[in-house]
Amino acid sequence: MSEYERSRTMPAQPEHVFDQAANVGQLDAWLPDAVRVDVQDPPAVTVHEERSGQDMPALLRSEPDQMRLEWGTRGQNSYTGWLQVAGIGSGASEVTVHLSFFDAGHDPGEQAVYDALDGSLRRLEEQVRMRVDNAAG
Repeated sequence: MSEYERSRTMPAQPEHVFDQAANVGQLDAWLPDAVRVDVQDPPAVTVHEERSGQDMPALLRSEPDQMRLEWGTRGQNSYTGWLQVAGIGSGASEVTVHLSFFDAGHDPGEQAVYDALDGSLRRLEEQVRMRVDNAAG
């Protein structure tokens, strides 16, 4: 099993960050480019991985009261993950994403995972900034 985690501070209230991260209509705006999520009947989703070309049944759960998203494959223990948003004061938040790969065939490797996590968190911050800027003015 391989586990990876990255965090990023974002200049927005945790509620704004979580609302953006949990918006199923805009997941593709911040998820890794190689991953597409088709929301069918929540919490059921289908994840398309460009690297493997496979569609995999998965679950995506949102826990707004905990500001947490959780996901994982269904019927096969390939991977799971979670995103947690926490307020850190002064109108800022910290977002942590954690991935666990149980099947080595689905683990693209440390550098690829960290690059994807860093890129996803950067894109999420951009989405949050656009939302907050548009709401402010």
